Amino acid sequence: MLSTMSSERRAVFTQAARYAFAGMAITLLVAGSYWAIAEFLHVDPMVSLLVVFIVFTFVSYFTHGTFSFRGHGERDRQHVRLVRFMAVNIIGLATNQFFVWLLVKHWNGPNWWPVIPIIFVTPVLTFVLHRRWVFG
Repeated sequence: MLSTMSSERRAVFTQAARYAFAGMAITLLVAGSYWAIAEFLHVDPMVSLLVVFIVFTFVSYFTHGTFSFRGHGERDRQHVRLVRFMAVNIIGLATNQFFVWLLVKHWNGPNWWPVIPIIFVTPVLTFVLHRRWVFG
């Protein structure tokens, strides 16, 4: 299948596969950590997500920069990349905070409900933004 793709499509496919692998591991750790802190430590769910965001933003930056998007885009101007990365992650945080607010705070659902869109919605949004704007 890869041999019949253009080199640009092959690159996108490879990056998407690496992003999916690394990103899914990070996303599962984020979702699980959010839930565990909110559920077992009885921390407000929105505060729990913020704490987890701060910790995993650093993990995510280095993982995606060195693994997911390895060989893609320029590697100079690291300060620009870091600011853009933070902007994309803040968009992801805002998206996830909306899910927590809507599902837990507004609809009075259990703390695990936001885990579903955190795992299946936000990574798609952040992949597109990371590939085009941060690591492009």
